[in-house]
Amino acid sequence: MAFDPADLMSWTVQFLLPFFRIAAFLMIVPVFGNQLVPVRVRLLLAVTTAILVFPILPDVPLVDPLSVAMLVLILEQLIIGAVLGFLVQLFFHIFVLAGQMIAMQMGLGFASMIDPTNGVSVAVVSQFYVLLVTLLFLSFNGHLVVFEVMIKGFEFMPIGGRSVHQSAIYTLASAGGWMFASALLLALPAVTAILIVNFAFGVMTRAAPQLNVFSLGFPFTLIFGVFILWVALAGFLPQYQVLSEETFVLLNQLLQMQ
Repeated sequence: MAFDPADLMSWTVQFLLPFFRIAAFLMIVPVFGNQLVPVRVRLLLAVTTAILVFPILPDVPLVDPLSVAMLVLILEQLIIGAVLGFLVQLFFHIFVLAGQMIAMQMGLGFASMIDPTNGVSVAVVSQFYVLLVTLLFLSFNGHLVVFEVMIKGFEFMPIGGRSVHQSAIYTLASAGGWMFASALLLALPAVTAILIVNFAFGVMTRAAPQLNVFSLGFPFTLIFGVFILWVALAGFLPQYQVLSEETFVLLNQLLQMQ
């Protein structure tokens, strides 16, 4: 069987370019990109995915692996993969911000712990929400849907075809505002209920100054906040479904922009 070195070079280029996009995506996307998953595991998963995907991808431009054009294509794939993973990361941080807002109102702002997935200190309510959302994300096969969207991105945004458009950058920037607004809407019922309790204690303090509001109000606010969290769990799943649908809509808009 005749062996042509040019074929090996073309296969290498067709494998490396999808690999860089997939690897950048897996380094940032939640669940796979957190610190609990070793880098070697993520690289092995990226290599396996690239091997399975690159035979069915659209035509990859044949360029010299040692040329400047190859370097430009690699940087482009890294940016595209990182942008897609970052948009999914914003979806998880909605619940982190909502938990932080609720914890500050119920007096648990000081009760923080190290988040093992991101390596930063977050409030315990935020950590509870992150664990809950991660379990829901996996139980609803969100990781498979994210992989499917990422692979479909090679059709809407092929390698060497269209680059990251200015409107896509604006969509990613506006997604930050969507994250803060969604977190506020998610935490608004609990924050409003706890605010009414604090307002009631303020009225009681003015009516009876001899009451020690610090020794009485703090434990009551904490207990009432835990009760509000328990009540709010009844509507957590519908809110999760709405936010996840909006996330995938943003991903599709980002990929289909020319």
